[in-house]
This record gives sequence, structure tokens and C-alpha cells, in this order.
Amino acid sequence: MIEIKIVIAYLLMAMGVLFALTTVIGLFRFPDLYTRIHASTVSSTMSALCATAGLAIYLWDPLLSSKIILIGVLLFISNPMATHAIARASYRKKITLPTTNSPEERKGDFD
Repeated sequence: MIEIKIVIAYLLMAMGVLFALTTVIGLFRFPDLYTRIHASTVSSTMSALCATAGLAIYLWDPLLSSKIILIGVLLFISNPMATHAIARASYRKKITLPTTNSPEERKGDFD
């Protein structure tokens, strides 16, 4: 019989993979720097939290799990702060939003 902690660990890790997939889709789909930063920050932070929580539950060793949870907390704190620094530097360097909204007019943005 499958233990409930393994099922919970797999579910958390699968949620982490889904959030990481959302991050990749957001990075490819959104048109400018600021919306891409938003997509990458929110989704990748949740992805890291779910993955570290699932791994800590899967291993279930008090010392090792506490280290993994500490890594998750550090990612939870540092990822938004680093993204804020990148966005602030972009704003200060006057990186502007695109003036066109249609994908046909933005066709050359990724070339």
C-alpha cells in the first residue's frame, strides 16, 4: 500500500513542475520585460516552494528535511527581492514598454 506521505510529496512535486511550465509559457508569451518579470517571479517562486516542500516530505529525515525547507525559505525571500532589483534597474535605465499591441507588429521582437 502506498504511504500517504509519498502521495503528498509527488503531488507537491507535480505542482512544482506545473508552476515551472507556467513560468516558461509566461516568458514566451508576454510581450515586454515587466510582464515577463512578473510571470517568472510569481510562478518560479511557487515552483521552488512546492518542489522543496515535496522533496522534504519525500525524504522525511528531520535534519535533511529542515535543510531543504531552509533552502525553500531562502528562495522564497531572495527570488522576489532579486526580481525587484532587476525591475528597478530596468525602470531607472528607462527601458520602455512596447508601443504596439498586436503580435503581427511585434513580429521582429524575438528575431
